[in-house]
Amino acid sequence: MADNKYIIHEQENGSIRILEEVVAAIAAQAVREVEGVADSTAKSGADFVMLGKKGSSKGVKVEIADGNEVRISCSILVEYGQSVPGVACAVQESVRSHVESMTGITLAAVNVNVSGIVRA
Repeated sequence: MADNKYIIHEQENGSIRILEEVVAAIAAQAVREVEGVADSTAKSGADFVMLGKKGSSKGVKVEIADGNEVRISCSILVEYGQSVPGVACAVQESVRSHVESMTGITLAAVNVNVSGIVRA
């Protein structure tokens, strides 16, 4: 059985534990919403993310270091003709905004790896 990793928020009334997979699913959905990202599996048009479904967070890796420091790495394909740095920056902003607003986690880094370009 795999070890589940949680981000833990200590509160006055107890703690809130957010599964790493939840953060990855939020980040993956944020990537899907960025114009210029061409990964065909990322542009599925689904209105929801099913946790535990294979591929729901494809291309997203969440790393939790000591002290709840969270880093997210995303691998994307960019549509031909789009500004690669522009799309990558938009992915960083989208992931940071969605994850931080939905979980309360402050991200240490959002890294974007551009794996290639494709014709749309």
